[in-house]
Amino acid sequence: MKRLALSAAWVVAFAVLAGSSIADGEKQHRHSGVGASKGQDRAFGRAFDPRKAKSTIRIEMSDAMRFSPAELEVRQGDTVRFVVRNAGRQTHELVLGTLEELKHHADLMGKHPGMEHDESWMVHVAPGKTGELGWQFTRSGTYYYGCLIPGHFEAGMFGKVVVKPGPLTDGEVRKVDKDAKRITLKHGPIENLEMPAMTMVFQVKDAAMLEQVKAGDQVKFRAEKVGGAFTVVRIERAK
Repeated sequence: MKRLALSAAWVVAFAVLAGSSIADGEKQHRHSGVGASKGQDRAFGRAFDPRKAKSTIRIEMSDAMRFSPAELEVRQGDTVRFVVRNAGRQTHELVLGTLEELKHHADLMGKHPGMEHDESWMVHVAPGKTGELGWQFTRSGTYYYGCLIPGHFEAGMFGKVVVKPGPLTDGEVRKVDKDAKRITLKHGPIENLEMPAMTMVFQVKDAAMLEQVKAGDQVKFRAEKVGGAFTVVRIERAK
């Protein structure tokens, strides 16, 4: 009987501790930011050491709720050092993302204006100061940057980044697996993935691509990281 009572006490104690841990975790989540951990790949690229970036882009933020320039063009694979100057008297920030992500985060900040966030794809700049961040754009497409301080994004404080497709990589088809929708390629360096020359298995964006090539073909292709998987998004036989 005593053993039963003791066991029940442990169950109650464990439940209290678990509930406390869950509550603490929720508090931490509410105050830990709006994105994933630093260094994680995003749909629009990944963090990069600004000291090693190949190019520098300077952007100015103003109290007119505008970025200057408001539109940028880069190449897939480019490594960029963003130097962001706040020319206003209010605090501003630059946050990279897709338009959907920025809209969602702006709504979240509006509901929780006291929430602080700190991720590798954003820089928070005090009045009269300059901040910087490093980024590599690993996928082509159109992305955006915005200020998510409540009211700023809604006032039109956002800009656009057009990422042009990078050059095709030379390769040789070693194996085609139509059932698994995979292709094995011996290839040269893939700059946008920071991948050295090697032989590797890739997924393909479209199974129809595998009808165009066979083992032994010399090809040119473009690969990106899609949903966490290395994926061939374009391939053609070399002329």
